[in-house]
Amino acid sequence: MKQPIIHALDFDGVICDSAVETGITGWKAAKQLWDDLATPLPSQQLIEQFRQVRPVLETGYEAILLVRLLHDGETVGTILNNFSELQKKVINDNKLNPTSLKKIFGATRDYWINDDPNEWIEMNPLFPSVTEKLQTLEKQDWYIITTKQEHFVKQILTANQIQLADERIFGLDRKLNKEAVLTDLVKRHTPASIYFVEDRLPTLFNVLNNKELESVKLFFALWGYNTAQDKSDAKQPAIESITLESFLV
Repeated sequence: MKQPIIHALDFDGVICDSAVETGITGWKAAKQLWDDLATPLPSQQLIEQFRQVRPVLETGYEAILLVRLLHDGETVGTILNNFSELQKKVINDNKLNPTSLKKIFGATRDYWINDDPNEWIEMNPLFPSVTEKLQTLEKQDWYIITTKQEHFVKQILTANQIQLADERIFGLDRKLNKEAVLTDLVKRHTPASIYFVEDRLPTLFNVLNNKELESVKLFFALWGYNTAQDKSDAKQPAIESITLESFLV
């Protein structure tokens, strides 16, 4: 008898193309910290650069730091290669901390949503035909595992007529890493097969190196926020690289 399949999907970069919204929210939040970011919105050039460096972003608040670095003239290549050190420097030089940055970033998003919910939703489009794909999953067991705050995910899904119970959205609020969530799902759904779709290669490598998660089938989302080097490094037997077209089948 064929085992059932449980889909565990990342959100940003797999379901939702949120790069522009994240960059603008990062800019609006950064303006609260630095007076020299004077314009109401970032330049189109900065947004284009932000999309290019988006692969290094793991949690939303880091958009604030990326905006600061790009505004200061750091190149896309330098950020892609050295973001860990660069973000530490920005945080230390400005006496910041991740907890306060998360609060500022979340509050900035909340204000935008309350002020102009339609504009915010428009800045968070789903990738083409993903709505239909998710609607076909509604009769199955599926989950979202993300570093985004859960109520933001829920608002975007609802706006796209996608129904998913709150307990199936594992986000920043749970304070669990993706490995911990997957470990719980494996225990909960054995002997079902869990298919984990993620666009961030380091996350897939973490799962790959976790012996408790050997049964999870890993899919690398080529349409998401990853680099040419990521695509090359992902070419190994334990990780299946998939296009958007193959995901939609």
